[in-house]
Amino acid sequence: MREQLEQRLDVLKTEYQSGQKMLADLDAKRTEVRETLLRISGAIQVLEEVLKHDDTQPDGVA
Repeated sequence: MREQLEQRLDVLKTEYQSGQKMLADLDAKRTEVRETLLRISGAIQVLEEVLKHDDTQPDGVA
């Protein structure tokens, strides 16, 4: 009986470590995606401002 409990404990510890690693990987991916979205958002803002500025210029002046 004790041997079975120890084996089960080992399996659970391994699964726990695997879950912790998966969670850390997901957190890293989330951070990466958030940073990418922030860069894209900044690029969108810049392009919108450039287009807006271009619309206010008379034809032929840029």
